[in-house]
Formats: sequence, C-alpha cells, structure tokens
Amino acid sequence: MLELIVCTYALVVWLVFIKLKLLPWNIKSQVGVVAFGAFALAVLVFTINVTAPSTGDVRVTNYVVEIVPRVTGRVIEVPVEGNRLIKKGDVLLRIDPEPFELQVRQLEAQLVGGKANAQELERDLQLAQNNTAAAQAPLQLARTRLQQSIELATKGAGTQYDVESFRAEVKRHEAAVLAAKQAEEKVRLQIGATYGGDNSAVAAIKAQLDTARWNLAQTVIRAPADGYAINLQVRPGSYAAALPLRPVMSFVETKQQVIAFFDQNQLTKVQAGNEVEVSLKSKPGQILKGRVNSIIWATAQGQFNASGTLPTTAAEMEHGAPPLQYAVKIDMDHPEKLSLAMGARGDAAIYTEHLTALHMVRKVIVRVTSKINYLVFKLE
Repeated sequence: MLELIVCTYALVVWLVFIKLKLLPWNIKSQVGVVAFGAFALAVLVFTINVTAPSTGDVRVTNYVVEIVPRVTGRVIEVPVEGNRLIKKGDVLLRIDPEPFELQVRQLEAQLVGGKANAQELERDLQLAQNNTAAAQAPLQLARTRLQQSIELATKGAGTQYDVESFRAEVKRHEAAVLAAKQAEEKVRLQIGATYGGDNSAVAAIKAQLDTARWNLAQTVIRAPADGYAINLQVRPGSYAAALPLRPVMSFVETKQQVIAFFDQNQLTKVQAGNEVEVSLKSKPGQILKGRVNSIIWATAQGQFNASGTLPTTAAEMEHGAPPLQYAVKIDMDHPEKLSLAMGARGDAAIYTEHLTALHMVRKVIVRVTSKINYLVFKLE
C-alpha cells in the first residue's frame, strides 16, 4: 500500500510539474516535493501504526492434554485412530481390568465378613453383660459372709482367720467383677466406634472398596473433550504406568485460541472489542474477522525469579535488545465454522476507534499481504 501511495504521489508530481507544467520544476520545487513527500509518508506510517496497529506474529494455539493413566496395567484395547476427530467421552484406551476386578471382589467379601463381625459385637455385649451379672452374685454372697464373720468374731463365736478368709474371697470376687465390667466396656467401645453410621471396621472396608471400584473405572480412559489423539504410539500389549512423566498420548482439543503479539507502544489506543483482521499463511487470500478479547499486560521482562541473590538487569536489556511484545487474545467470528491448523502463523491488524478514515490504508495492506501468501518462496 505504501508503494502505491508513493507511486500515486509521483504521478501527481509528474502531471503538475512535468506534463502540465503548472508549476516550475527547479531545485526549490524538487527539494520541496521530496521533503513534503517524505514528511507526509512518515506521518502516515506513524499514525496508522497506532490507530490501526499491525503485526506479523499471529499464532493459532490449541489446548493439549497429556493423557496419563491413573492406574498401572497392560493395555488391551486402543479403539481410536490418530489424527481422527474424537468426541468427548469416547474411549481412548482400555487397561486390563482383571487385577482390579479381583481386588473389588476381595473387598466385597471382606465387607460381608465385617458386617457379620459388627452384628456379632451385639451378641458379645449381651454375653459380657451376663458375665458381669454372674460375677456380681458371688461377690454379694462373699460380702454377706464377711459381715457375718466379723459379727461372730466380735462376739467371740468366730475366729479372726474366718474374717481374713472371707475378706480375701471378697477381693477375689471384686477383681472378677472389675474384669467383667472392663470386658463389657471394651465391647461397648467397639460398638460405639462408628463413622457415617457404620462400624469403624466396616467403614474402613467400604472406603477401600470405593477406592478399588474407582481404580477399576480408571482402566477405561476417555477423551476429556472433542479433539484429536496425536502421537498415538500406544498399542495393545503396551504397559501403561501411572507416572506423570510417561503420558501414553497427546490429546489436542478442538478449542483454539488466536494470539497476536504487538510492540508495546502500538497498543496505546487498543481496547477490548476493537475489530481485528487476520491473514494466515495456511489460508492464503482469506481475511478472517475477529474482535480483541483482551491484552495480556505481562511479559517475562517484568518477572524476577525467586532466589537468594539481588535483582539484576536482564541480559537481553543490557545488550540493547527491544522490549518483549505484549500478547493480544483475539475472539474469532464464528469459530465453529473455521478450520484453523494448530500452530498456523500469519499477520493481523487491529482497527481502533481513532482516525477511522486511515483504516482503509491498513485494510489494503492486509489484503495485499494475504494475496502474497499464495507465493511460495522456495527454490527446490
């Protein structure tokens, strides 16, 4: 577009000074023509770079999920194909469920036994109560005999030996009653130890059973969203491990983001909702419409890593490198109708609400650039 403006200006100068000779073509007019043209072109460029900023760094990004199994086992089925559209919830792979099914059945059997033991505690409590009652009867009899022997010994009709003998018998029966009461209290504590309305032992088995059933469900790995399985190297017979650093595949979601990077001083007039035009190299000749979602006002140059050393000037700034660009998130119009390649690059322009008459210059530049994308600059 700038070349077209320069050519148009040169044509006007030729008509005025050379062809029609409306003004004299001398050294003064020549210097004036060149100076005015250069000044006007510079003003135009600097103005549209702020009111309609552009960039050559546009990127199409997708969310990528690393599929890591939650359980470890042998893969028995991979029912999907790589680079084919997969719907959310579709099965990506299955891990051999047999070891986990055996664990579930084992815990189900333990749960039955645990419930039976909980019911048996009620019978144990009744038995402990009967033992306590049985131990109290001889204690009461021994106390009565002790009292009688004391009265007889006081009157001279009994001996001190009988008193000590019955006193020892009372202590023996008191110990028996105490032991029976402790056994009864132990059973009561076991019955009273509950969680969620269940006996503690039963609740523990239920928790283990829930974990085992969850592990069993994790043997079937499903797609977290609509997308594509990329780098699908896993096959039946492979060993899938529940390790964060060993994903079995990369899942690329269909949801995309379009990010454009602009120089920092180009965004002074940009606001959310401004019109955006995007030209991608993967879609030559097409102009994609969108709106500014937001500007990410943060770069790595504004971050200091946590350390025990004092902050220093970044090396890239010491060498006079330009400041890092800010990212602008773009909401594309009708994204469901677009089919953008992940990682596609291109150009973009934002049209602010200032000096809208000059937006035509930028729009022509964007369209010319989109046509140039048809050209493949490659020799071999």
